[in-house]
Formats: sequence, structure tokens, C-alpha cells
Amino acid sequence: MISWNRRQALAAIGATLAGPLRAHSVQEFEDEFYTKEPFFQALDRPVPDFTLGGAAGRLVRPANWLGKVSILHFIYSSCTDVCPLHAEKLAEVQAMINQTPMIDMVRFVSVTTDPARDTPAVLQAYGPQHGLDPVNWEFLTVAPGQPEDATRRLAQAFGHKFTVESDGTITHGVVTHVIGKFGRWQGNFHGLEFQSVNMLMFVNALTNDHDKPQPGFWDRVWNWL
Repeated sequence: MISWNRRQALAAIGATLAGPLRAHSVQEFEDEFYTKEPFFQALDRPVPDFTLGGAAGRLVRPANWLGKVSILHFIYSSCTDVCPLHAEKLAEVQAMINQTPMIDMVRFVSVTTDPARDTPAVLQAYGPQHGLDPVNWEFLTVAPGQPEDATRRLAQAFGHKFTVESDGTITHGVVTHVIGKFGRWQGNFHGLEFQSVNMLMFVNALTNDHDKPQPGFWDRVWNWL
């Protein structure tokens, strides 16, 4: 259940989106955000280029995501420890986002690092099993004709280190990548201890990053949290 202070944050964001978009720029937001969220890493880089397979064999490229903020993470369905916890953490963020007008501005993307076992049918079921809403969630795997390690090589391009053990398990870190609506890789949230509401705030800043800041807006939001 979302606590009362988070409901206040959602109400504040909803009011902002419903009216003139006057939130802080991402840069000003980041300066303050560092002190609020120790697991956040600000970036401004090109997204690693790729072509992968989505639902029903659809080909997906970063250019397909322009105009929306994308929240991307790497998982594999047979993982029994951090992967399901990671998916459920993002499901919490998604549930908050989807209560605001941002539902149509943000997508959540799960990329498998074990495409040999994670068939499209397995992946299609994986998200809802862990609370992710298909309304703005999608999975990615290798496209037809691609090598089996294509998604792991993409994960490495995003800074992950993956090791396939002899028993088939895959050792890896836990990072959530946030891509802005203009196609730039804007930030990482490391591990699982970040505050979901802080990711919500960062995503909201990215959806609104095209206008002059309104003095004191974020001060008021942080006071509500």
C-alpha cells in the first residue's frame, strides 16, 4: 500500500502535470537529488545502440523509445534471488507512476540475459507474475538470427558484469537504467535500497525537462515526503 506521504507526492505530481509544465530542469533537480538519494548516479550519455526482439517478434531499437522515458533493467526468469526482487521494486514504482498522467509518458523494459531459456512466452508471463503491468511494460530478448549472448553484450555496454556459472546461474549486479525522452541515458539507480518515490521524482523531472524552473517547487515536494 502507498503511504500517505507518497499519496501527497503523487497528488503534487498530478497537479503539476495537469497544469502548465513548470518543474525544475533535470540538471537543477540532480544537484539536489544527490543529497536525497545515495543510490542514484546522474548520467548524460548516448544509449548503447541495439536491435532486439520484443513481443510477437517485433524488432525494437532505442529510436522506438523517443518521446517517452524508459526504465530498463536486466533479468533472467530462473533467477531466484535478486531478479524477482528487482522486478517487484520496479513494479512498485510503476504502480505509483500509473496513478498519474505519466502512465502514457513512461515505459518499463525487462531484458533477459538468458534468451536460450527465456522464450517469449516465459517472458510475457514474467512481468505480471512480479507485479509489472503490461499496459506500459515490455520484455526484450534476442531477435531472430542474433547470437545467444546478444543481450548479455548489451548488458555489458550498460556497465554490467555478467558471469555464467557452470550450473547455469548468472552472476550479476543490480542496476536500473533511466533513459530520457530525447534518447539520452540520464541516470542509474544502484541496488534495491533506493527509495521508489525518488525514482518517481526523477522520472517526473525527465518528463517535464523542457521549461524554465519554478522556484521552490522541489523544496515544497521534498517537504511533503
